[in-house]
Formats: sequence, C-alpha cells, structure tokens
Amino acid sequence: MTETSRAERRTERAIALALVLSTVAALGLAVVYATGGQVQLEGALLGTSLAALGWALAAWGKHLLPSGPFVQQRHGMAETDPDPAPVSRLVDERTGEASSGPGAGADTEGLGAVGRRPFLVKLLVGAAGALGVAALFPVRSLGPDPGRTLFRTSWRAGSRLVTEEGRLVRAGELEVGGVLTVFPEGHMGEADAQTLLIRATDDDLQTRPGRAGWAPGGHVAYSKVCTHAGCPVGLYQVATRQLLCPCHQSLFDVIDGARPVFGPATRSLPQLALLIDDDGYLAAQGDYDEPIGPGFWERP
Repeated sequence: MTETSRAERRTERAIALALVLSTVAALGLAVVYATGGQVQLEGALLGTSLAALGWALAAWGKHLLPSGPFVQQRHGMAETDPDPAPVSRLVDERTGEASSGPGAGADTEGLGAVGRRPFLVKLLVGAAGALGVAALFPVRSLGPDPGRTLFRTSWRAGSRLVTEEGRLVRAGELEVGGVLTVFPEGHMGEADAQTLLIRATDDDLQTRPGRAGWAPGGHVAYSKVCTHAGCPVGLYQVATRQLLCPCHQSLFDVIDGARPVFGPATRSLPQLALLIDDDGYLAAQGDYDEPIGPGFWERP
C-alpha cells in the first residue's frame, strides 16, 4: 500500500469519526430538548454537531476529492464548408467530442470519488438526518396552533359586563360622557376581550345601519384594541365624541360605528352589541361580529 493510500485511509477514518460524533451530538441535542432542555448543554451539543460535520465536509473535499487542475481541449476551428452540415448533425458531433475528448470525465470525477466511499456517504446522511431531527424539536417552542382563536374573544351571548375590579355594570350608572373599561364576567383581564363602554347619549343609539338595538340607553361598546397596531384605545373626547389612540393618534367617531377619521388606522373598531338583562345589568348579545385588532386576516 502506497503512502498516499495510507494517508487516504487515515483521512477516511477521521472523517468517519467526525460524522459519528456529529450524529451522536445531534441525537443528544434532541433528547435534551425533548426532556425539558438545558440551555448550556443544548448549545454545547449543537456546536459540537455542527463543528464535527463541518470539519468532515472540509476534510472530505480537501483530501478525498480530486484537486485538479482539469483541462478540456477546445474543439478546433473548422474551415468554411461550402455545404454546411445540418444543425442537428453539428450538435451530435459537438456532443460526441465533448463526451469522449481529453478531460471529459473531469466534471463527473468528483461524484465518482464520493460514490466510491459508500460507508462515508451513509454516515454523512445519518449525521445530516440526526441534525434535521434535532432541528424539528424547537418548533414546539412556537406554542400551540392558534386555530380560530384569533377570530373570537371570550364574549358570549348573555355575558355580563364587569369592571377591572369585577363589579357588574348596571344600565344607567354611567353619566353621559362617561367611559369604562369592561370585560366579560369570568374573564377579567383578557387582553383581546377588553372593551370600552361609553355612555354617548341618553337615548338608544344606532351607529350603523343594521345595528339597531346594539346600544340601549345610549350605552355603546367598542373593542379597546386599536385596529392599526393593537395599542389600547383609552381616551374619549366628550366634546367631539371621538376615541383617541395615544400610540399613533388615530381618531374614531363613536357615533358612526367608531369609523377612523384621522391617523393611520383604516378600519373601524369592532362594536359589541349590548342588551339590558332582566336584572338591569348590561350584557353582550354575543361575541364581536368581526376579529378585533390589526387586520392581519385581510393581508394576502
């Protein structure tokens, strides 16, 4: 066995060990992550797997693949032919010469060198596969699939309005111009359910066609989540009967279904249909009839 062959065998063994190390480290990373995780250990295992795989690929390319240089003879220039050959025959001639000329196998020699080492190829596939499996586990960190939860809130038909302290809101207790942040009973503090209750007038109010009976006694309720960037809309201007978002100064007309009249918001605040129950408390007729917050569902 020549010295070159011995060097190649030593390199093959080193590459094989590196690929095995990469595989073991990647599988260890998957196990650690699946059993609860430990940040420092995960980092060490990931670094070991990537470093071993990278070294193996670099060593394989440097020591086991042909290094060239490769030369392919250029086809000689033919003299002018008074009777040119058909294009198809010229293509056949060029193809045949290219495939049989000197250096024609240079482009495929690298692939042949890889194929001559099936054991290393299998180890490489195993290392890459183990690293891919380990990479799947962090997907769990993204949390559960939200499903349709972004399109609904905790408001239900008959849900009574309660304040941030959990106190039920009786119809008429707010004076005209008054405003309260309310939640559905039993779901206090839920960000997507926070709602502004405003006493806009003394009489029943119809903010949009088809919304008759949504604002009994002048009590109107809108989502507190701005439709621009999700900031809390909490400032009510009594004189103009407009809601102001303090983040980007969007203004919403309370009498006209919280239509945006100024600022970057382009969509009205969703309105919550209200009723007065048999005990005189304000309650919801159901959930919002459209998703609250920024209009992510309208994007292509």
